[in-house]
Amino acid sequence: MNARTIDHATLHVPTDGLEDARAFYGDALGFDLAGVERFEAGETPFFDVRLTPEHLLHLWPTEEFAEPDGTGYDHLALVVEEGIEAITAELNAAGVEIERRLENPVGATGRAPAVYVRDPFGYRVELKEPVEG
Repeated sequence: MNARTIDHATLHVPTDGLEDARAFYGDALGFDLAGVERFEAGETPFFDVRLTPEHLLHLWPTEEFAEPDGTGYDHLALVVEEGIEAITAELNAAGVEIERRLENPVGATGRAPAVYVRDPFGYRVELKEPVEG
C-alpha cells in the first residue's frame, strides 16, 4: 500500500460547536465551512472545514466530547502559504491568541517556523510556513 495524502481527519466537538467552529476556522483563519446545510438538516452527523480543495477536517458534534488534555502532542498541523510574519499578523488582526512560536519544528515536509493556537474546543492548531527548498 502506498499512501498519497491525508484525505480528511475527524475531530469531535461539543454538540453546540457549529458557531464556534464558524468563528474560529471560518472567520479567524479564513477556511470555508462545507456541508453545514446537510448537517443542520440531519443528513450527516458532521460538518466540514475545507482546508484545501483536496483536504477536509470533519468536525463531529457529540455529547461525549471531552476537551483534549492540553499536551503539545495532540494537535493538527497545517502548512499554510504565508510566511511566519504574515501568519502572526493575520492571527493578531483576528484576535487569535498565539500560545507559542517555534523557529524550527520538524514535520512531514521538513523544518520551518510555526505558531501554535487553540481552537475553541481545546485542540492545538500548528500553522507552519512552507519549508524552503
